[in-house]
Amino acid sequence: MKKVGIFGQSYKKIDRPYFETLIQKLNAYNIEIVIDFDFLQILTDLGVEKLKYATFSGHQDLDSSFDLLFTFGGDGTLLSAVTLVRDLNIPILGINTGRLGFLATVRKKEIENAIESLMAKEYTIQERALLSIETKGNNSQPMALNYALNEVTIARKNSTSMIGVEAYLNEEHLTTYWADGLVVATPTGSTGYSLSCHGPIIIPESHNFVITPIAPHNLSARPLVIPDKTKIRLKVIGREKEFLLSLDSRVTSVAFETEITLTKASFCIKIIQLNQQTFIQTLRSKLLWGEDKRNYM
Repeated sequence: MKKVGIFGQSYKKIDRPYFETLIQKLNAYNIEIVIDFDFLQILTDLGVEKLKYATFSGHQDLDSSFDLLFTFGGDGTLLSAVTLVRDLNIPILGINTGRLGFLATVRKKEIENAIESLMAKEYTIQERALLSIETKGNNSQPMALNYALNEVTIARKNSTSMIGVEAYLNEEHLTTYWADGLVVATPTGSTGYSLSCHGPIIIPESHNFVITPIAPHNLSARPLVIPDKTKIRLKVIGREKEFLLSLDSRVTSVAFETEITLTKASFCIKIIQLNQQTFIQTLRSKLLWGEDKRNYM
């Protein structure tokens, strides 16, 4: 490991010792450090000691010379980093200074051990599938960042009335969901919004997507797991002129006559998983599985 990037969106003074540990540990191995320009400005404004490092300002400044991209924040920060990495195949490792941390799995108190594991090559690289989106309609505009690592969500806008979402799988009509909206999630996103809508948890290596209705009016509407090779076409019905369309944390308003097509993206995102931090261990830790006191009787 010779060159790494560091990306963040916010910074709390309480996290200063952990960020300094990251910098010091990387410097100890003579690793070249490049920091996101906006994040460096935040660090400077908050009085972090003078950091004289090269910076990057977007996707165009990243290339194959980067061995790894650290994210310093929560899962949302890692999702934002995906818009920078895109199809460059730069592995991402998230340092969790946020709350839950399904994606950013390195706890801030474990930064030193994480760097040691990286240098000893005690990790695997997981390839995470993304959803790609295309829109079709009189007023639809091409989306520059037309992919999502977690989920694509359709939701009502400016109304308490439910909307209808006609769903087609490989051009075969599935059903019309009458609900507050619809979530189409990847295995990575199955522990996010979809889970809070009673969707299933899907192991990252699974080649599936899940369609999960949001507060459906019909009790028979249930989450559906489908192969990730499936082409999903959606049409929205409602009383308003627009609905909300979100790709991970990026939200836009879309006209009702717009048709949405979802497919598996042509590239994947590489997430580093340290040997001591498996997905199963993350589930047990974050969801408190196994904490039943009967397990210890």
